[in-house]
Amino acid sequence: MENEKKKSFLNHLNLPGKELQELLNISEYKKINKGNYFINEGQVPRKMAFVIKGLFRYVYTHENGNEFTKNIIAEKNFISSYSAMIYNTPSYFSVEALEDAEILEIDFVDWLGIKEKNPFWNAFLVQVLEKAFYIKEKRERELLLLDAEKRYEICMTEFPNIENRVSQQIIASYLGIRPESLSRLKRKRKT
Repeated sequence: MENEKKKSFLNHLNLPGKELQELLNISEYKKINKGNYFINEGQVPRKMAFVIKGLFRYVYTHENGNEFTKNIIAEKNFISSYSAMIYNTPSYFSVEALEDAEILEIDFVDWLGIKEKNPFWNAFLVQVLEKAFYIKEKRERELLLLDAEKRYEICMTEFPNIENRVSQQIIASYLGIRPESLSRLKRKRKT
């Protein structure tokens, strides 16, 4: 059953048969409970994953305990602290499951092994990183140039039904506002 779940999920990547099998061979199906971490801040990460089911967030935690949500990652996307992994340094952020989740976990050493043997994976990685770079630039622009109301509208479009999936506090953290401000935005949107 586990192999069928893995294969079913990986089919959306439209990989050639040989590469699909290579990725199946190095991936492990896992469940992560809501509130648990895939990567902890300060940890040198050794793994990455594709999200089959569930939402995750990249979260910075200030020394005073305040949390800042860097990004929310939905199904059919990649999670990791890739720069920390490739430079073998501690991650600056945590990757937290916002709901019960299912992932395909890949050990970084195994990933490097298939990447070294098959140039297909370098092109695949470039595609993944280009998508991540686009999302990062878009997110930065929104936080710097758009007001909270516009950021809220974008969030509701990009993550339909998110208000039923995660707490108001996490949505506010993602938008860069306080929960009270989010309540006002929600009221205003309903009128």
